[in-house]
Amino acid sequence: MKSKIKLSLAAIFLLTFGLTSADAKELLLGVELPLTGALARVGNGTLEGIKVGVDLFNKHNPKYKIKLVTIDDESSPAKAVAAVEKLTSQGVVAITGGYGSNIIGPASAAADKAGLVYMTSGGVGNELTMRGLKHFFRTNGTDGYSRAMTGLFADMGVKSVSIIYSTKEATSELAKHVNKVLIDKKVKVTMHPCDPSITDFKPIINKIKLQDRSEAIAMIGYENDYVGIIRAVKVLTPSTIKALVGVWSLATPKMAADFPDLMPNVYGTAMLPFPAGFNTAEGKEFAGAYKNTYKKEPDYLSLFGFVQAQILCDAIKTSDEKGTLVKGGLTAEVRKFNRNTLIGLVDFDDNGDNPKFEQRMGQHQNGKIVIVWPKAHSTGQMNYPGLPWK
Repeated sequence: MKSKIKLSLAAIFLLTFGLTSADAKELLLGVELPLTGALARVGNGTLEGIKVGVDLFNKHNPKYKIKLVTIDDESSPAKAVAAVEKLTSQGVVAITGGYGSNIIGPASAAADKAGLVYMTSGGVGNELTMRGLKHFFRTNGTDGYSRAMTGLFADMGVKSVSIIYSTKEATSELAKHVNKVLIDKKVKVTMHPCDPSITDFKPIINKIKLQDRSEAIAMIGYENDYVGIIRAVKVLTPSTIKALVGVWSLATPKMAADFPDLMPNVYGTAMLPFPAGFNTAEGKEFAGAYKNTYKKEPDYLSLFGFVQAQILCDAIKTSDEKGTLVKGGLTAEVRKFNRNTLIGLVDFDDNGDNPKFEQRMGQHQNGKIVIVWPKAHSTGQMNYPGLPWK
């Protein structure tokens, strides 16, 4: 008799579980990111956060099962557009990802043409939000990065800065913005534009050493640029330089692990310290899920990915419940989003931008990343003056 009861209970459990799984509404979310090549570190870091965001949404919303359809754009504009077109044909309800304004621009235009929401955290060029696209959204822009970099220089009290920047669209725009703010603050600035294909930065560093004699170097580029610049600085050791400051994809644990001789005391934008620490239930759940899945600490790339997935999943659910998901209602729900997230307040304007965004600055210190700006979010003191060999 007992065995029959156990069997019946097991059958009921399996039947119930089966019905729950079958009843879950499956929706496809497209992801287009650079997963191979020079920017693979950025793409895969962002993707990890997106996956955690979707997994937690599905966990808390058993009536839905959002599945990711992921395509590697290989940092090619043409392949990014092709990826968007393929994702559209596969029936995704929205697309997230993209890295670099030159990639995001054509990819998001293709998504807009298809009537699909495209959300990114990987493009800061202001031209992206000035195209009149109805379905484009980004969580962060140039102004937030500029405020962080110039705010850090103000706290340092530097009187002269040499800016080395890639001539790509987004990096040029940020360099010009930082230049203007610093000049307005009576800081002497020297600009050093460089071709994106440059590998030898020693001629530029030599000019800084002999002519500029600046107190700090601002590096506005990408991973390969940072590595090349820092290596050149270590070789030529300009005596007046007291700080090396970069932006995205620099203050990460991965860079510390891959280039332990180059990163000490270097600054870069970072929403999170390393090891990561969270005070909210949402943050602790994200960190726990991330560590459990990837067996490592989350960084700001995964944090951005998580937040953009979180925004989209919540909007997808609301739009579907209202019966507007296939009628363009998702765009309206994303535009209504207005609340604090793990990267701060997200409140999209009519152009799909988030003007309230403000980055933070981290510094590599003894294998850790310490948030040193702004003071309200700092987790330690900056090492200044501080260079990789000092």
